[in-house]
Amino acid sequence: MSPGPEEDEVDPKAWMARITTDSAVRHGEPCIKGTRIPVSLIVGSIADGDRPEDLLAAYPSLTLEDVQAALSYAAEAAREAPLVPMAS
Repeated sequence: MSPGPEEDEVDPKAWMARITTDSAVRHGEPCIKGTRIPVSLIVGSIADGDRPEDLLAAYPSLTLEDVQAALSYAAEAAREAPLVPMAS
């Protein structure tokens, strides 16, 4: 039997079960499954200083796991995106 992730570890691909795209919902923008809440709204809100608790209060259908999934999705997208040189 191969060792699995520790109980307190987060599966880095767990976002795949929570993020979906559908051309009929927000023009195919990645959203939390079963909602019209785009990943970009969650990530942008966190980047602007909102806490996950703020998002959960503003969007009662969200869970903390949804917020984590959105951040994991964004991290993976950033790793896969081509590097754009920054102007100095």
